[in-house]
Amino acid sequence: MSFAVLGGLLLNVGAFLTYKGKIYEAVIVYLFADMCWIIMAYERDDYFGVFSIIIGVTFGFFAYLKMKNGTMKKNLNKDENGL
Repeated sequence: MSFAVLGGLLLNVGAFLTYKGKIYEAVIVYLFADMCWIIMAYERDDYFGVFSIIIGVTFGFFAYLKMKNGTMKKNLNKDENGL
């Protein structure tokens, strides 16, 4: 099984967990999928791909920490104006 296939399977698991409302678990699964794609890009000598994926994973991890700590300033609920 290639890292691309494994990353794709993890992406599907993350999407299912998101659908079920288990956001924290989904973010962790997405981060593991990203690790698979980093390895895949590295094996293909795509160093710009590795660099850009690492930056995305870093921002995703920081967002996860903000959500877990409760310091995220946004929510999915509509405000009183319906926006």
